[in-house]
Amino acid sequence: MAYSAKVMDHFANPRNVGEIENASGIGEVGNPKCGDIMRMYIKVEDNVITDVKFKTFGCGAAIATSSMATELIKGKTIDDALKLTNKAVMEALDGLPPVKVHCSVLAEQAIKSAVADYYRKQGIDPTPIVGEIPEDCEACGCSV
Repeated sequence: MAYSAKVMDHFANPRNVGEIENASGIGEVGNPKCGDIMRMYIKVEDNVITDVKFKTFGCGAAIATSSMATELIKGKTIDDALKLTNKAVMEALDGLPPVKVHCSVLAEQAIKSAVADYYRKQGIDPTPIVGEIPEDCEACGCSV
């Protein structure tokens, strides 16, 4: 299984690792069965994600996709962050092996989960804006 140089860089030197105290939104996705769990923290000011951090328990691809996803949404509006797809994360990393595509799906879902939490904290139902966020392992596409 060959990883791109970008995947290896984001695995070896992940960006935005950690937690945000008093985060505007926190999202957690994944499943212990497949071994990948992502927690994403966002700080939102004037509808812009001013800071984003993550903690991921998982393989190198899970760490790399979390890292890249945070880089892609930092400084963006919530609307722009919600447009980020797993395909865009994979493209930014110069691809992933087919058995690791589920890691990019989890990264996309972690962002949506954090934004949903942000909206809930504002008293807004996030479902019409964010959509349903699957909570089972089959949704991420892993082989468990």
